[in-house]
Amino acid sequence: MILYHEYPFMLVDHVVFNKFMKACTPHWERISRATAKNLCIATYESEKKKLKTLLSRVHKVNITTDLWTSCQQICYMVVTCHFIDFDWNLNRRVLNFCNIPPPHTGRVISDALDKCFRDWGIDNKIGSITVDNASANDSALRLLRKVFNMRKALLVEGKLFHVRCCAHITNLMVQDGLGQIEPIVKSNRSEIKYLVASEGRVLKFSEHAKNLQLFPKKLFLDVSTR
Repeated sequence: MILYHEYPFMLVDHVVFNKFMKACTPHWERISRATAKNLCIATYESEKKKLKTLLSRVHKVNITTDLWTSCQQICYMVVTCHFIDFDWNLNRRVLNFCNIPPPHTGRVISDALDKCFRDWGIDNKIGSITVDNASANDSALRLLRKVFNMRKALLVEGKLFHVRCCAHITNLMVQDGLGQIEPIVKSNRSEIKYLVASEGRVLKFSEHAKNLQLFPKKLFLDVSTR
């Protein structure tokens, strides 16, 4: 439950949780946060071993990776592996989710990716890596291409190795298009910020919408990167 729903370890201290577990399992005994943490780590290591075994039987894998900064100003990298198993089923597995301290240069990113690939035993099985159009990613993949070409591990000499994220390219196109009507976009954003800053303004806005026989909708600000 803790792993599946990403609950904090303090869940095991909750009274209702322990009553629920006692009702489900009469032999349930309360455990500490440290025990819950150790059980989660043990489960992770067990699942990691199974996935490593599965990946060892796969010929090629493709990688997607991205970096972003959380609201706590901590930069994270996620590495996701995509592959087809022997039953011709498309699989997707997160291999790594870790903090990458600055500076986020091409060398730092390439080293982090190479370390991840070696840890999972897929450093000679990479078919392609999909990233956004950040210059650091371009630099990182140039470095990785040189390394993998030396190992003769890439298809068609790495011509298919670097894949640019289509969603990011589409977003850049949309942002460029919105730039043509920037005054209108800014005005709409300012109006929405003003309205959602007060519950009374939102209610008044909804009343006006109903009077005009318009279906009122919840107001959201757009996210420029999405």
